[in-house]
Amino acid sequence: MTTTTSSASAEATEEVPQGWTLGPGGLRRELEFKNFAQALAFVVLAGRRAEAADHHPDVDIRWNKVTLALMTHSKGRVTAADYAMARELNGIALEDAVALAPVILAPEGIPLES
Repeated sequence: MTTTTSSASAEATEEVPQGWTLGPGGLRRELEFKNFAQALAFVVLAGRRAEAADHHPDVDIRWNKVTLALMTHSKGRVTAADYAMARELNGIALEDAVALAPVILAPEGIPLES
């Protein structure tokens, strides 16, 4: 018989944030952008928030798609910190990534067209 701690059971019943799915590998979300520059800009913005929280998602970027995955590896499961980070990452305005995209890949500060 498996016993679940009260904090683990509370985390198991926590609501999955909008846009995310919960599976064996943890919380996952895939976002699609117009191009690579926008996808990369989103990753930069997500990275800033992850660093500030000291809780880092696994990030996979493939041209215009970004996949984020969250699981607390030291615990071997999804924890409250993962749900909190998912909500924090949902707070990134996609418009901010679109606005940052022309600058992020520009050589020597020359903006690219979006």
